[in-house]
Amino acid sequence: QVQLVESGGGLVQAGGSLSLSCAASGGTFSNNAMGWFRQAPGKLREFVAAISRSGDSTYYAESMKGRFAMSRDNAKNTVYLQMNSLKPEDTAVYYCAAVRTPYSGAYYYKEYDYRYWGQGTQVTVSS
Repeated sequence: QVQLVESGGGLVQAGGSLSLSCAASGGTFSNNAMGWFRQAPGKLREFVAAISRSGDSTYYAESMKGRFAMSRDNAKNTVYLQMNSLKPEDTAVYYCAAVRTPYSGAYYYKEYDYRYWGQGTQVTVSS
């Protein structure tokens, strides 16, 4: 059983930056591919970014490419999401997710691939 706790959300002006963290406990963190998703009010949850177990492979939703960067530190059992050039439409609750996988280079971008989810952290971008 993996527990995930997100942190780092908050209020930021458009054009600003935020760095989210997701701390994992339980299980072996490095056995899990990780992902970030977000859900804006009145909208479905959507994929943001994913990273492989090793951290060597990352994948981003098109609208996040060049602005967001996902990384992980397996020694600290933590995954990060650096968000730059934030826009009001980035306002959402951001969720961290984990899935155990035997494939070190695999990443996943579908919600149903993930087994473990955090409670989310609110990101609000003002115009």
